[in-house]
Amino acid sequence: MFVSEIIKTPPEKFETHLQKLVYETLGELDIPFERVDTGDAVTMDDCIEIDKKLGCKVVKTLFLCNRQKTSFYLFVTPGDKPFVTKDFGKALGVSRVSFAPSEMLLEMMETKVGATTVYSLLLESAKEVRIVFDSEVLNENEYGCTDGTFNCYMKVKTSDITDKLIPFANHDIEIINV
Repeated sequence: MFVSEIIKTPPEKFETHLQKLVYETLGELDIPFERVDTGDAVTMDDCIEIDKKLGCKVVKTLFLCNRQKTSFYLFVTPGDKPFVTKDFGKALGVSRVSFAPSEMLLEMMETKVGATTVYSLLLESAKEVRIVFDSEVLNENEYGCTDGTFNCYMKVKTSDITDKLIPFANHDIEIINV
């Protein structure tokens, strides 16, 4: 797995509208970041070398929905923690939660499976998505995630995500223990 040296500036060329929006927003909110360019990283196993280079653990971000596909959840949990649908649903008091279809992920969050990111909350199409954090993620000082692509991962302060970015995106954080 190729992982570049640490970079503290945005990419010279943006692959997607979301990726451009991410770096514009980080600049606007004065959120410093460190990033690495990588080969295509799709699984959490791919992130092991990225974790080492960034010096933090990359989170796992899942896009979920109810059976009717009318309620949507962006769930952020430690990358090495197994996801148990039943536990997630019980913690939120909802039943029958599953992974949202990949077409809906692309349409609403402008990412593909494996590149899901909290930064998608900046999009108008994500305004009804509930953001849910596993409490363990909030215990970490630093937050590692994708910028919405398969080949660029970044590190920011967790407090910048929770105290600046998410409120800027007009979302409220829900915290659960699973």
